Formats: sequence, structure tokens, C-alpha cells
Amino acid sequence: MNPTTQQQLMTVSTATLCTALFKRGLKNQFIQDVRPLNPGLPNMVGPAFTLRYIPAREDLNTIAVFQDRQHPQRQAVEQCPPGAVLLMDSRKDARAASAGSILVSRLMVRGVAGVVTDGGFRDSPEIARLSIPAYHSRPSAPTNLTLHQALDINVPIGCGDVAVWPGDIVVGDAEGVIVIPAGIADEVAAEAVEMTAFEDFVTEQVLAGRSILGLYPPTEEQSRTDFAAWRAARNR
Repeated sequence: MNPTTQQQLMTVSTATLCTALFKRGLKNQFIQDVRPLNPGLPNMVGPAFTLRYIPAREDLNTIAVFQDRQHPQRQAVEQCPPGAVLLMDSRKDARAASAGSILVSRLMVRGVAGVVTDGGFRDSPEIARLSIPAYHSRPSAPTNLTLHQALDINVPIGCGDVAVWPGDIVVGDAEGVIVIPAGIADEVAAEAVEMTAFEDFVTEQVLAGRSILGLYPPTEEQSRTDFAAWRAARNR
């Protein structure tokens, strides 16, 4: 992805990005019911690489399938490019794990930017101590084989009620994860940086006792003048 866009997205919140996307008619890009295991990490930013699960069928999804070096889950972990985010469609079913600490550790060592599932991770305390951003619905100890059958790699998926195409830009922060269509990622990132500067100005003003009326949104000329002076003083 564009290195400038990547750096910009490291500095903005998913909330601000939601508003920027809403202005463009995109209302459903925030992945639902997914939370960070370690909210203290920097933003997660990267293009989407996907893995799709379907409901497991017992005669096809025995523990012996892990002997297959071509197993889609194992292949996804080994193929996800450095700098990308692995998104898993686990059908919002956290009764069995989408992955565990060993696979997530492998992703981290390979330089993957993050991992997201709309299901659950096993070994979640161990994953929370890793330096790779990881997002899930809730902890889940049972192996994925009990309920999930890995099927497709790098195809369009649904993750937490959001449609995700391979290559879409994924951003995660302490609140959650948002998906930006690849074709508009550069303009959305640039606008989000501008919005963040204004929001920082407004926050400072409100904490100093100023009313939001005429300030947020800036319907008064004085608010726009004050913001311009604030930006100049802070080189923003």
C-alpha cells in the first residue's frame, strides 16, 4: 500500500475513519463485536488477506487433516504477506477457536501486520502478550476443527457483518477494526488526518471550558479563525 497512506492511518482513530467513510455513503465498515487482545499496541494497518471457514463436517474435518501440508489454515498463515492483515471469516461463531498462539506467533515472526477473526482465539492470554495486534470476539479454548472447516484463502469474505475483499485496507485501534475499500484509501486517510487535527483542537478548547455551540461543527467564523491559528502554532 501507499507508504504515506499507511503512516497517516497509523495516526487516526477508527471512529474518525467511520465518519470519513460515512461521508462517502459507506455506513457498515466497522467490524462488529471484535475487540483487541492488547489495546495498548499501536494502530494495526495493512491490506487484507483473507481466510474463510465454513461449518465443520465431521467426516471431512478430523484431527488428521492437520497432517496435510496444504491445509488452508496452515497455508494462510504461511502465505499471508508481510505487512498484510489476516482476516478470518469464522461466521461470528466463537464456540471454537479460529487459531491459537502458535499460529499467531508464526504470523508475527513473518512480519504480518495483524490478525482478526469474528470468532475467538484459543491461548488468548499468550496472544495478548505478543507484539502483533490481534482482534477477536472472545476467548475460545476448543480447537477450530470441532466447529470450523477452513476452506478458501484470499477470497471475498464477511467478517463481523462487513464485506471484505482481498487488498482492502484494514485499520485497527483500541476500539476495534474498520475496513476501507482499497480504491479510496488514500483520500480517506488524508481526510482523516485533517479531521483528527480539528478534533484535537476542539478537545483542547472544550477542556478549557468552551461551548461546543458554534465550535463543533465550526459554524462560527471565529471558530475557523481560531483553528487556523492553532494549526499554525503547532505546525499541523
